[in-house]
Amino acid sequence: MRQVQHIIEVATRGPGLIEITSELERFVGQAGFEMGLVTAFVRHTSCSLLIQENADPDVQRDLMTFFRKLVPEGMDWVVHDAEGPDDMPAHIKSALTQVSVGIPVSGGRPVLGTWQGLYLFEHRARPHRRQVVLHLIGE
Repeated sequence: MRQVQHIIEVATRGPGLIEITSELERFVGQAGFEMGLVTAFVRHTSCSLLIQENADPDVQRDLMTFFRKLVPEGMDWVVHDAEGPDDMPAHIKSALTQVSVGIPVSGGRPVLGTWQGLYLFEHRARPHRRQVVLHLIGE
């Protein structure tokens, strides 16, 4: 059993989903593992990771609309706003999604479904540089 790690940097432009499937596939392919498990972990508290459909952009638009309506800015009961009105809503959205996902590896590739992609889900209004740690264990 072997292990390898890599950190990818993701530049965001504000709220939205940024597909990072190609970076994941590149990392797994270069590692030379036939079988294993790759874990993606985002090192931040105001963005998250999702496995989501990568074929129809309407899915991303609908997800953005859903989360905007579910956790809007301007909630008068929010206390934490140190970095602006999107601060606490971003933390809530991150808490409702996930900061880590595990994906099986088989045949030297991540085992994603036909329409699945790995996305960084930015919840903040302004651009950020995010780090995603990829950790692969297997053989």
